[in-house]
Amino acid sequence: MARDEPSAAAVDVADGDSPSSSPTLTRLREALAALSKAFESGDTASSDAAAALVAEILSPSDADASAALSEQMLREVHAFLSRPSSNQMAIDALSLELPKPVAKLGARMGNCRDIARTIIEFFVSNCSPRDMLCILCEALDTPVALNGSAYLVILLDGLASTLILIQRRHIEQVKVVLPAILRVMHANLSECDGEHGMSAVDLFSAALRIGNAIQEMCKTMVNHRKEELCSILGLYALQNIALVSSESKHQNIQSTCGSVVLQYSKLLMFCGFTYLGLLTGNDVTSATTKLSKEEDDNFLDCFSFAMDGASLVVVWTSMHDDMSKYAGAEFESALKEVQDNCIRKWEAINMFRYVLSSVNYSWAIKSHSLDLLLTLVDDKCSEETNDHVDFPCSTQIFAILKAIERVMIAAPDTLMRKKAFSALKRVISVVPSTQRFDILQALIENSMFPSLTAILLDLVKNEVLRESRRADQVNGSDRSQDSGESPPWASQVLELVELILRPPEGGPPCLRDHSEEVLSALNLLRLILIIDSRGSRSAKMLRDEKIRAVYSEWLLPLRSVVTGNQSELEKDGGDDDENQMACLLNPVQLVLHRCIELVEEKMKGL
Repeated sequence: MARDEPSAAAVDVADGDSPSSSPTLTRLREALAALSKAFESGDTASSDAAAALVAEILSPSDADASAALSEQMLREVHAFLSRPSSNQMAIDALSLELPKPVAKLGARMGNCRDIARTIIEFFVSNCSPRDMLCILCEALDTPVALNGSAYLVILLDGLASTLILIQRRHIEQVKVVLPAILRVMHANLSECDGEHGMSAVDLFSAALRIGNAIQEMCKTMVNHRKEELCSILGLYALQNIALVSSESKHQNIQSTCGSVVLQYSKLLMFCGFTYLGLLTGNDVTSATTKLSKEEDDNFLDCFSFAMDGASLVVVWTSMHDDMSKYAGAEFESALKEVQDNCIRKWEAINMFRYVLSSVNYSWAIKSHSLDLLLTLVDDKCSEETNDHVDFPCSTQIFAILKAIERVMIAAPDTLMRKKAFSALKRVISVVPSTQRFDILQALIENSMFPSLTAILLDLVKNEVLRESRRADQVNGSDRSQDSGESPPWASQVLELVELILRPPEGGPPCLRDHSEEVLSALNLLRLILIIDSRGSRSAKMLRDEKIRAVYSEWLLPLRSVVTGNQSELEKDGGDDDENQMACLLNPVQLVLHRCIELVEEKMKGL
């Protein structure tokens, strides 16, 4: 068609012709007849051109397409394909060209969708399944501006039907199809907003039908090949559960998302996944291990959210009634087993970081994640795991605590922030004492928020108090244990205090911006000074050089800053900002003076 010529569809609309007599429909019939004639005569060149022309006619621009004309064009194609006299080579030629334009027309208008699906199903039933897998996967990668999710649903339904017809090399075919499916689904979801939430649910329901088709494949296989395909299906289900859950941020479809997750969960159970394995992540690790061959590295990349999905299955089960009923006693049994086994408990704790650290999931999901975390974590196993060789490394503990911190900082309501703080304290309390101060030090050194730093310093103070009491109990029962050595955490704690009171960038801290953390650091220093004055065991916490440095480099410069700020406040008067600053300075001044008194008393004995 020349660029300056109006499209046939536009002429149809302008002239008011009925669709059955439109020039576009006439051209389509002529192109189909030419295609049939070309194959009957063996004219390959003409047949290729005719097939391409049919596809072109079925691809009007968005402005040119009318509902009636689109429906009539699809009916004309279906009628041509369904004729007993249709040439198989013509059908094969059209199967290469038509899935994209047919799916696009079907996605535009509701009345066209069923006809488009029927045409795709006809190709699936009458053409090579392996060829159709390639054709439909290629069509998936075609960007569609209008109703993209509906376009994909039509193609996914065709793929699901095609997979069931595959007779051999099932795993190899699945490994070709799934990355293409997950790639376009992820891309399509990133363009969805609240208004299109239900379209996303339709898309996941179509992807579920792909999973059902793979399940049927699994039923025909045996031994390790079945195990491998079940592992693939399980990871596919987990990836989709993570993607579905990202859509649950839209409150109007949250219950529908839960129903979809339930159906994917049934696939997981078929594949041999258990709630215990999902809670701990061990089932995901096992599945990926089975597929971890050199040639499969790129394939496994498409399941990047599988760990998220495992944790989310557990969360959905706790928050969705139908999921809870389906899980039954198995879920409660898995929770109890994790609660009673410290190593599995830490595996489960580590799993929650995937959900809590991600911006993809709703606050409702994160709130239920915290509830589960608080249910699992108690103080029973803090000591018995101290020397266990399988205890998680500091990096894993740090990661989950940072994830909880994110919720403390960003949660929209006070109750959830308090819940996150409770979870933070509970997790820290069950970290073995040999790692606890290292973890707290790492959290403080990586903190970007003064208020959060203050909270963490208060937790350090609680740990110092707890360790001090424990040491006193040991010393009281066995005096031989009083070696006069400084406790192992002393140097770390003093480093943290110095980090706040004498910042690395130099000079005393800025009280206007950092008063909370300064107050917490002073309270911690005061506790250390009090402990240090009690007896010989802790007498070496602050040696002569250190106590002088604390006095001259930490406390006196800070006192000058406090005095200077107070003088400025007295001169400036009493507006709201100045009154607020005065309220912040008062407790800092009180604790600072007490620390100076304690240090001066200690210096008298030097």
